[in-house]
Parts: sequence; structure tokens; C-alpha cells
Amino acid sequence: MNTIYFDATVNDDVRRDYLYKGQLFVFSPCPSAIAFCEFARQMVEEAFAPLDPRTAQHNLPIEAYVEILAELKPVFIHHPASKQFIQDILKETGCDLRKTYFDVPRLRTATSDGYLTSGIAYAFHPHRDTWYSAPPCQINWWLPIYDITSENVMAFHPRYWSQPVKNSSSDYNYTQWNKESRKTAAKHIKTDTRKQPFPEETLELEPQLRLVTKVGGMILFSGAQMHSTVPNTSGYTRFSIDFRTVHLDDVIAQRGVPNIDSACTGTSLGDFLRGTDFCRIPEYLVTLYDSQVPTEAIASKSLTIGHSVFDMKS
Repeated sequence: MNTIYFDATVNDDVRRDYLYKGQLFVFSPCPSAIAFCEFARQMVEEAFAPLDPRTAQHNLPIEAYVEILAELKPVFIHHPASKQFIQDILKETGCDLRKTYFDVPRLRTATSDGYLTSGIAYAFHPHRDTWYSAPPCQINWWLPIYDITSENVMAFHPRYWSQPVKNSSSDYNYTQWNKESRKTAAKHIKTDTRKQPFPEETLELEPQLRLVTKVGGMILFSGAQMHSTVPNTSGYTRFSIDFRTVHLDDVIAQRGVPNIDSACTGTSLGDFLRGTDFCRIPEYLVTLYDSQVPTEAIASKSLTIGHSVFDMKS
């Protein structure tokens, strides 16, 4: 059973437990999230000036559009203020900053009508973040910085919360991706040839769930949730922010969701920063998760439906 909690007042321990069980949380805009969106919107509008960023795709050659994003996105990601805004959001939503670690925020773009769907504006196929070496206790935070509609959001596919999917995650190594593939995103304009985890069976994407929030409204979901980028037919580019968190106690206890179908190697844990002072998560914990998938759990190149790799749930 999947439940959506709107503006729930439960504490962070209970919230994480519900998220690990496949539930979703939606929050109305709060002051810190609104401020973060205003900051991002200012950067986006300066980058695309004098054009409206939401419709700039209709007035720019695709190469010029990619150039703008290639300069804008890294500046946003690494701007000191971006980390401070996340710190404020975590504090306002009841997280313990001493034990909550986050990764740097991403500025996402989903252009309309197939204008740009690869590389730096990648339109994500149905996937779990756990296929991309996310730890089982990862929580995703997503918020739009302009108004959104059902035609340009993301979709959740709840039937696959507990149903394994045959996929190519065994080909994915996080360290290799960072070294070779992430930095080449802007080069992939018409097609994206970078090796990423894909489903290797036909998925039934209905029923699907699309959540439309106000600017600064936040959606929280587990990194194990199957989700995808909706084919944007709105006529407007969607701009959004997302970041991820882990809780130190859960990392140490190896608590989180069961791994039902991921065979990737490496871990993204080394990217996470402590909420109080932005120190990286201890290296011994990264090493704990940076291991190969047990070979006995892999039937072939991909996992066979019905067989879990290993259970990270405590």
C-alpha cells in the first residue's frame, strides 16, 4: 500500500521509516525552500536574459541552449549559498543537522516537445536511484522553481516498489561514471551514448502518480522508488532542484530499503556532507558500502526477476 503524506507533522525518524516503506511525503512551500527557489530563479534568469527561461528553447539553437546550461549548472551546484539553503531547509523540516548528510543540489531542466532530452538535460527513463549506486537509506528531495503542470513533472510507478525489474545496473560503477561520463554531459546533444542503467524488460507505467506542487513545495521519496521524467508536452521548460540526504544512524546500521534488483558497484556516499559544517561522511562508512555485489546473487549480466541481491534492511 502506498500513502502520500501531506504536510505531515511526524518527526524525522518516523518520516524516514515511512519513506523506507515506500510512502511519499509532500510539503507546502516553507520560507527556506521559497528562498532557495528565488535564488535559483535569479541565476536561471540571468543566464537566459533577455529571454524567459521557460520559453527560451523556442528562440535558441539547441547548441546555444546547451552552452548556457553547461555554464549555469556547475555554478549553481557549487555556489556556497546552495549548501546554506539546503542547511536551512533541513533545519526547518526537523532534521538533526549533526546526523543528516546531504549531497550538492542539482538544477534540473526538462525541455518541452523533445527539444533536448539527452546529456545536460537528460530525460530520465524509469529507474531507481539505487541502480546508480545510491545507498539504501537515501532520501530524495525535489522542488520546482517555476509553476509546474501534470504535463512537465516526474512520475512515480508504485507497482514496482516491491517488484524487481530486470535491468543493466551491473554495468554501472559510480567511480567510473564520475571519472568518465558525468563531465561529458554537455557533449551529448542529440543522443546520449553514456552507459546508464536501463530496464531490460517492458514496464507497465500505469498506474502512475504525478504530484503537482506549488513553487517551493517539496516531494520526498526513497531512492528506491521507481520514477521517470514525464514526456514534457506543456510548451514550457520545467526547472527544478533536487538533492539527497542520508542519516548517519541509518548508514551505520545499514538500515533502509531492501535491495530487490540492483547490481551496480561503488557508492555515492562519499559525496555526502554533514549538515552542520559540510564535512564529508567518514571514509570508513564509504568503504563499508563500496563493495562488489555478491556474485551468487547475479544470474547473468542482469539480475533475474524474483531474486534479491542482498537485504540492507536491519
